Amino acid sequence: METPAHENNAPTPAQQALDALAENTENAAALDALANSDVLIPVPDDAADEEAADPGAVALPVLEQPGGTQVVPVFTSELEMAGLLPFVSRYRLVPLGALAAQWPAEDLSLTIDGSSEHRLTLTSEGVRTLLARPQG
Repeated sequence: METPAHENNAPTPAQQALDALAENTENAAALDALANSDVLIPVPDDAADEEAADPGAVALPVLEQPGGTQVVPVFTSELEMAGLLPFVSRYRLVPLGALAAQWPAEDLSLTIDGSSEHRLTLTSEGVRTLLARPQG
């Protein structure tokens, strides 16, 4: 039986892009790869099943950081999600570029793989300018 790449600790394309961006935040190829990757968005346990299944609406989980900064955590794999949010049992798989294209205007940051060494946090401006892709 073949093991999926994310289960044998091989980095996913999104994780490889994060590693490249850790070395050079201007790496356009890595930003493109990241924007074209699917990410896991935790679904709050109190979200109704209809909300969790609606492809047109994604409820963004918001974590408040020390100092009052609000961030939305997304993850490149189930393993990464379990590292930061072990209690989350449901998630949505969403293309990061599509999520960024609809990013709210308020000051809401995005953290990708928040508990890993290759984590990336972007301001709301950074999300919209670096990762947004036209909807097709």
